[in-house]
Amino acid sequence: MTPFRTILFAVALAVTGNLRAESPSEPANKPAATLPVAASLVRVNSTNQAFNFVKPWSKRPPFTRRGIGVVIDNARVLVTAELIANHSYVELERPASSEKIAAEVERVDYESNLAILKPQDPKFLSGARPVQLAKDVQVGSEVNVVQLENTGAVALTPGVVTTITVAPYPADGVALLAYRLTAPLQYRDNSFTMPVFAGDRLAGLLMRYDTRSQSADLVPGAVISSFLARAARQPYTGFPRAGIAFAPTRDPQFRRYLGMTGGQTGVYVVSVAHGSPAEKSGLKKGDVVMRVDGSDIDEDGNYTHPDYGKIPFSYLVSTASLPGGELPIRVLRNGGVIDLTLPLEPRDPSTILSESAIVDRAPRYYILGGLVFQELSRSYLREWGGDWRNNAPARLVYLDEFQDELPSDRGKIVFLSQVLPADTTVGYEDVGANVVERINGLPIRSLEDVAEAAKHPLNGFHKIELEADPGVLYLDAAEVGRTAGQLRSSYGLPAVENLSDPATKAH
Repeated sequence: MTPFRTILFAVALAVTGNLRAESPSEPANKPAATLPVAASLVRVNSTNQAFNFVKPWSKRPPFTRRGIGVVIDNARVLVTAELIANHSYVELERPASSEKIAAEVERVDYESNLAILKPQDPKFLSGARPVQLAKDVQVGSEVNVVQLENTGAVALTPGVVTTITVAPYPADGVALLAYRLTAPLQYRDNSFTMPVFAGDRLAGLLMRYDTRSQSADLVPGAVISSFLARAARQPYTGFPRAGIAFAPTRDPQFRRYLGMTGGQTGVYVVSVAHGSPAEKSGLKKGDVVMRVDGSDIDEDGNYTHPDYGKIPFSYLVSTASLPGGELPIRVLRNGGVIDLTLPLEPRDPSTILSESAIVDRAPRYYILGGLVFQELSRSYLREWGGDWRNNAPARLVYLDEFQDELPSDRGKIVFLSQVLPADTTVGYEDVGANVVERINGLPIRSLEDVAEAAKHPLNGFHKIELEADPGVLYLDAAEVGRTAGQLRSSYGLPAVENLSDPATKAH
C-alpha cells in the first residue's frame, strides 16, 4: 500500500487477471432484486478535468470515473471525494433501469475523502433504501465488497477486516481511522468507489486496493458518521487536527533526558504548526504528550480504544468528537506535569504557507511581462510525478516540507515559476523556480502583493528581487504595458492574472 497516494483502482485491477470475485456463500452474479443492499445502490458517473499547475491558465484533457454510491437520508448519495474531484459534470444512474439524472455536489471534504451528492430531482431516488451504518465492526469481522455488473446485478466479494488503525488518506498529510481488509476483487468498470457492507449495513467505502496483497483500505463507518454529523451543521467545519509532529520515546536514554520517571509514557513533540489548535492550547516543541481526554498515551503515540484496541491518539482529536469542543491533555514539560486544553477545530487555511491540495478551483497566478508568478502548493510540486520530492525544484520542496519552521508571519511563498519568451524577457529565459522577495521595493507575501507592486514601477522599470541567482530582474514597465495583448494572443492566455480568493479544502 503506497502511503499518501491513491491507487487508481480501475487501472490497478485492469492489469491483473488472476483475481476471483466469486463467493463460496453468495454467487457474484446473484440478481440485484434478491439482495437487500441493492436498493441502496446507484452508479455514479463523473466527468473530471484537472487543472494544469505548470500552465495554471489551462486545464488537462477531461476524463471519466465510474463508481458506486450509497443512498443516505433526504434523497442524497454518499461517495468518495476522489470520485468527483475537479468534476465538470456528475450524474446518477439506476443500476437496473440505467435511468440517469444530473447531480450536484452538496458537500465535499477531501481530507476525509467523502462527498454527498444530490440529484436534480429527489424523486429519482424514490423507492431507494437509505443505508444504516454498521457500528460493531472489529478486527475479524466478515464483510462484503459490493460491485455492480453491467446488467445491474450485484456482485459480492467476501472479505475480512484485518486491521483497524489511523492510516494515511489520499490527501497529503491527513491520517484518519481506516479499516484494512483482505478480499480478492475482480475489475469492473464502475469500481472507482465501492461500498463495503457488514450484513445489510454500510461498513465503509473502499478508497484504495493493492492487487498484489489483495488488501483494501476503507473509509470506515466512524469517519462517515462524523462527516455526516458535520455536514448537518452550518457552516461546515472539517475534521480537527492537533497540528503537531511527534517522535516516539522508546529509547531509555532519551526518556531519562526528558525527565520521564517510573511508568510515565508519552510522545515527544517535534514541531507545532503555526495557528494550529496545538499552538492555541499552549503546547510547545519539546513537550511530552502523556494523556489525551483521560487516556494514557504510550511511547509510540497509541492509546487503548475499547473496540479497536491500540490506535493512534489522533483519533481522539480528529474523529471521536465534533468541532467546537475541547480535549484535556496532560504534558510533561521540563520535568513538571502541566494540564492544557486542546480546542477541537480544523486548521485555519490562512495559516498554511503551502497548501497540500488545490481541488475544484483554478490555481492562482500573475503574469508580469512574461514572468509567471505563483504561490507554492503541493499540487504544483506533484506535477513532477510520483517521485516529486526528488524531481521537483529542491528549494521549493524544502519550503513545502518545512513550512512550519518558517516565521509565522511569513505569508504565502510566491515564486517565479517560469518565463514566457517575449520581447520583455530576452535574456531571462532560463530563470525559474525562484522565490520572490521583493518587487519594486515591496515585500512579497502573496500574489496580491505582486499585483499591487506592479502598479508602482521604479523610474520606469519593474525591479524583481529573487532569493537566488540571478538575484535581480528588470523589466521595462512601458514595454510590459505595450506587449500585454500580444503576450495573451501568443500563448492563448484567457487573462494575465487569476487572483480569485482561495477556498478552504472542505466545502
